[in-house]
Amino acid sequence: MMGRMSGGGEKLFYSFSLEDAVPTDHLLRRIDRFLDFDGVRAELKPFYSDIGRPSIDPELMLRMLIVGYCFGIRSERRLCEEVHLNLAYRWFCRLGLEDQIPDHSTFSKARHGRFREADILRRLFETIVLRCMAEGLVKGEGFATDASLIHADASRQRATPADQPIDWSDPSVASRATREYLEGLEEKSFPTKSVSLTDPGSIWTAAMGGPAYFAWSTNYLLDIETAVVVDVEASPSNRTAEVNATKHMVERTEATFGIKPQRLIGDRAYGTAEVLQWMVAEKQIAPHVTLWEKGEREDGTFSRSDFVFDVEANTYTCPAGKQLKQFWRRFQAHKSGITKDGQRLYRARQTDCESCPLKQQCCPGQLHRKLTRSVHEAARDEVRRIQNTAEYKQSRRDRKKVEMAFAHLKRHMRFDRLRLRGHSGAHDEFLLAAIAHNLRKLARYAPPGAFAT
Repeated sequence: MMGRMSGGGEKLFYSFSLEDAVPTDHLLRRIDRFLDFDGVRAELKPFYSDIGRPSIDPELMLRMLIVGYCFGIRSERRLCEEVHLNLAYRWFCRLGLEDQIPDHSTFSKARHGRFREADILRRLFETIVLRCMAEGLVKGEGFATDASLIHADASRQRATPADQPIDWSDPSVASRATREYLEGLEEKSFPTKSVSLTDPGSIWTAAMGGPAYFAWSTNYLLDIETAVVVDVEASPSNRTAEVNATKHMVERTEATFGIKPQRLIGDRAYGTAEVLQWMVAEKQIAPHVTLWEKGEREDGTFSRSDFVFDVEANTYTCPAGKQLKQFWRRFQAHKSGITKDGQRLYRARQTDCESCPLKQQCCPGQLHRKLTRSVHEAARDEVRRIQNTAEYKQSRRDRKKVEMAFAHLKRHMRFDRLRLRGHSGAHDEFLLAAIAHNLRKLARYAPPGAFAT
């Protein structure tokens, strides 16, 4: 017969266990055993007073933030509502059914105060990376690096042309992000056509091929073994800033964790002569990157690769057997022959080119042929040496892992736009996203029961 729900009156006593309500295979249960906040408490203790009313437990706020970034809950106001309603979230945050949820404003106060002063999100991220290393998820043999644009919390309507003077003393525009921008303005600035009045540190860019917008870049240094992010850095959306961020991440990873990759994988942005020199000569890392090559021609005339360089004589030999030199006469004063952009210029004799039968294939619109050679050409030659090897081809496939990490960040974690402003805001959000990424990797790849609590 048809059943009917029993209800109406409330029971006087209930038998309920929050522990039993959370499935054993739930994501939060799988990542909970890898979290240890003892070190976090020790880092934060100097920033709390010994007297006064007890504050909200910082572990509770960090656990709630991890929930939000793991499940794509971008609003802290909504995060508080979800933790209030979801039993699994309550269990992960160590909250009973009767416990109150902190107000959403608490996160802003903690973030702009103690959390940033102690750089606690960086400490928590490093703790997670160390756990990944202990579980065998980080091999350290190869790292992949890349940057991805993230929309800044800045509107086009609140912007002004970069060549126009701005009165930053106006109280209507003197935000925390503005003060942060002005403090670092003398140290570094990057060209931009438009400046945001709400987040002036962001860069006006149209790098994605669509309409321009204000953006920050999240830079990942990713171990290719299981795609664990070993370091993350926020930078302006500028190629120079992104490359400098990669250098900083490699050096910081070596100093913090004692690991340095044998090969570094990247796209053409990391294939400039200066970066390759840093990899090969300074860090002794194999440059598995796409070479930034400007000497190859596609109009049917001879490219630079058609000329043979003699290291001892410091000359090029053209296909017709003629020489190209830096200097064809002696100077009383020594000249380095190096341009401002680190290039050496080699020229053929005009008389040799005028009578050459191959002139139309070599320099049809010039009196004589010229070639440039970087002062770091030896490092560029190292890329040419390895780019046909099986290891380099494998690196091309491994580079997709960092692109997949960005795709997961934007699609599954709903991280396509920042909610916080300024470099410190981008720093906090990118670190939390990387923490959530690595915790998911631990839940997926770590042996069952390892270090169980």
